[in-house]
Amino acid sequence: MLGFLLRLLPFWVREPLLIAVGSVLGVRIMYLAVRDQDRVAAGLGVVFLVFTAIRVHAVIRALRARRNPSVQAQVRTVAQAQAGTEPRPGPDTPEKEPNAWGQAIAAVAVFGALAAALWLAPRVLPSDDSTPQPASCSDGEHEELPKAYKEKPRPVTGEELCKALNRPDLAKLLGTPAETATTASGTSNTAPLTDGKVAQPEAEVTFDTYTVNVSATYNELSTDQYVKLMKFGDAEDTKTLTVLGRPAVFSSDHTMKIEIDLGSGGSGGPVEQGPLARTLSVALDRNDRGGYYDITVWSTSGALPNDSVLLDIAEKVLPTIPERPVR
Repeated sequence: MLGFLLRLLPFWVREPLLIAVGSVLGVRIMYLAVRDQDRVAAGLGVVFLVFTAIRVHAVIRALRARRNPSVQAQVRTVAQAQAGTEPRPGPDTPEKEPNAWGQAIAAVAVFGALAAALWLAPRVLPSDDSTPQPASCSDGEHEELPKAYKEKPRPVTGEELCKALNRPDLAKLLGTPAETATTASGTSNTAPLTDGKVAQPEAEVTFDTYTVNVSATYNELSTDQYVKLMKFGDAEDTKTLTVLGRPAVFSSDHTMKIEIDLGSGGSGGPVEQGPLARTLSVALDRNDRGGYYDITVWSTSGALPNDSVLLDIAEKVLPTIPERPVR
């Protein structure tokens, strides 16, 4: 059907249209073939480009024939043969040539309509792409922030932390580039046992292999005091270092596992020890005037990435947090 419609078009409309479509498709297919190293696609792209070259050669011959009346009759005969019609005998007087400007405008109009259809098709037709999309941070209704978030300098909110953590390259930083985030969330909480006076927002992004949590605590605890406090707790494998010019410390601790039985209506079981988590705590600023970020990674299998992974995450995420740029 499409071939029949193309034959009905005048030569100076059909040929420029085929050249435009063939060149665009040929170049696009060749680009995809080189990018994906697909030999079949490369062969198809070569076919389109060769087809386009043949049409260009035909147009060049036709242009030369318009300047040479002796060749014009031969080209007309070839064009009629391609269209599937018999040469029609005519008078010796040359036929009146069609308006070249009109045909050129018609060719541009047809090509523009085709380009518009190709551009609008992905937006109008339903997509067949079933690739899972990465989770995005919640954009729902904003709850009223606690009073601790209205102090100066203003603490970062959980939503802002989530946007900083939920980076497109986070899976690559974790060493699992093929995975996509399944959940991403942020909460604007306050630290426990502070009567709501200390802001402690957090954000969490979950993948199939790892879960990453970033929190910020806006207290007056320096990193040295924080390390001393760890010694009284259950923190394991602590190691002090400097990250982005700020005091920092590595530590390990077990997560908590809580099971809730919704079927029986009774209370859940006791709090159990969950898998081991690795945390990198970094001071809020270079002067260590109090407060810190916690970047924690864990997995349900208990496997942990290397410490270099947490360092890479810190160096990428912390500079993007709005209220405390790296100084």
